[in-house]
Amino acid sequence: MSLPHITLLYSLSGLGVGFLVGLTGVGGGSLMTPILVLLFGVHPATAVGTDLLYAAATKATGTLVHGLKGSIEWRVTLRLAVGSVPAATVTLILLHRYGMDSHHTSTLIQVVLGVALLITAVALVFRPQLARLAARRERPEAPLRTFWLTVLTGAILGTLVSLTSVGAGAIGVTVLLLLYPALPTNRIVGSDIAHAVPLTLLAGAGHWLLGSIDWSLLASLLVGSLPGIAIGSYLSSRAPDALLRNLLAATLTFVGAKLVMS
Repeated sequence: MSLPHITLLYSLSGLGVGFLVGLTGVGGGSLMTPILVLLFGVHPATAVGTDLLYAAATKATGTLVHGLKGSIEWRVTLRLAVGSVPAATVTLILLHRYGMDSHHTSTLIQVVLGVALLITAVALVFRPQLARLAARRERPEAPLRTFWLTVLTGAILGTLVSLTSVGAGAIGVTVLLLLYPALPTNRIVGSDIAHAVPLTLLAGAGHWLLGSIDWSLLASLLVGSLPGIAIGSYLSSRAPDALLRNLLAATLTFVGAKLVMS
């Protein structure tokens, strides 16, 4: 494999997306994949596959930080993986069977991506209200039900992420806030990020075997995104959270609707 060629425009996109991810905590897939598909005309399967490895690289750093801080609830991460790993594997097998480059596969990925973005937008807007509702609810402990709902959440995320690279961030965190109201938010976020690493790595490796990775594109994105994430994370405490969250949700709604209707 020859050395990847760095494209400035892709790196600038990575810088912008990385900055927003650091600022808002929303997964890069919900931003980067639509940009690659709609703005740069990258094939949906290639955009998803490349973005999955991009996410695995960036979230591995986040997992290391959260691990050192002790803000990962590993039992939650494991429960999610019990559902997501088999679901991602089955999804990748089906993609291989029906062909990555077929028109039907491309259309399916684009439509599911659009729907995932719309769900992500709703999750972003209502996350604070849902978190407060979950914290106020007084109900008897149901460990077995919580276990299976977490596994089911993992399975849904595994399918979504393998098809679209979207879902492990805003959707996963929102559901976990409802399932584990007693856990501090930073442990919920840390657990979700830790789960995203093996999931995106598995799905990315599957897309690699299917031939839907653009290595030059991946290198260009990482060159921009790594400093972008660092800058955004540094400035995140000074940013108006509600304004950013609603602005991002509006953008995702517009992009999601465009993908579904195109």
